[in-house]
Amino acid sequence: MATHTVRLHRVLKASPERVYRVFLDAAAMAKWLPPNGFTGQVHHLDAKVGGRYDISFTNFTTGHSHAFGGDYLELVPHERIRYTARFDDPNLPGTMQTTVSLRAVFCGVALDIVQEGIPEAIPPEACYLGWQDSLVLLAQLVEAEIRE
Repeated sequence: MATHTVRLHRVLKASPERVYRVFLDAAAMAKWLPPNGFTGQVHHLDAKVGGRYDISFTNFTTGHSHAFGGDYLELVPHERIRYTARFDDPNLPGTMQTTVSLRAVFCGVALDIVQEGIPEAIPPEACYLGWQDSLVLLAQLVEAEIRE
C-alpha cells in the first residue's frame, strides 16, 4: 500500500510551552485543527503516552463528517509530540504517524511537523492545504496576547 508524507515548518511568536499545549488541549484542538470550511469536535482526549484521542470534522457546507483517532506514542514536554491517526472510513486504510517538534528560537518557537503514512487516496497537496489552514488558526490562537 503506497502512502504519502508531508513536512511543514513554521516559526511562531509564542513559547514552546504554549504551542505544546495547543496540541494536547481538547478545546484548543477543536478551535484550530479543523481546516477552513470545517467544524471540529473532540470526542475523547487522554493526553498521555498510551492515551487515545478521537476527533471528527464536519464540512460546514455539506454536513458530511469524517472521524479519526489514534494513540499518543511520545510526549516530551515543550519539545516533541508523536501520535498515530487512523480514519474510521475503510476507504482510507492504514495508520498515519505525526511527529511535532518544537525548538525555542530568539523570536518564539520553530515548529516542524512530519506526517507519514497518509493513505494513497488522499493527495499530498490536499494535506498541505489542510495543514496550512490549520496552522494559520493555530498561530492566531497561540500568538494572541490577551490580558484580562
